[in-house]
Amino acid sequence: MADRTQSTVEIAAEPGDVIDVIADFERYPEWAHEVTSATLLSEDGDGWADQVEFHLHAGPIKDHYVLEYDWKIAEDGTGSVSWHLVRAVLLKGLNGTYSLDRVAGGTRVTYDLEVELTMPMIGMLKRKAEKHIINTALTELKKRVEG
Repeated sequence: MADRTQSTVEIAAEPGDVIDVIADFERYPEWAHEVTSATLLSEDGDGWADQVEFHLHAGPIKDHYVLEYDWKIAEDGTGSVSWHLVRAVLLKGLNGTYSLDRVAGGTRVTYDLEVELTMPMIGMLKRKAEKHIINTALTELKKRVEG
């Protein structure tokens, strides 16, 4: 089983405002700078995305992949959204979760990520890459929601 990497950020906004940004996939290229496009492929009838296709351009790494989502969100926006990889070119596995908790002054977002590449990578380098992905995503999410 692969190692997971986790990080947390506090955002000065209500959980519902944070989950609205997370769920608005087609606008990701406006704020998640390594995502060049995100296309909703399907939703399961409750208004939440079921599958989304992403095109990623992160320096020398270019990939497109499809993620499937599982939403466990309360009416106030707290809860979690998890995803797993359906298909990709470079990725062999991509499992993650955003957990949203109400805190004084806003929302605590915890991002948990596990990445498996088709090519072998030393564990330390893989965790460093995961940490970079998580920190970039949380920083950009915070800027988008608070901006």
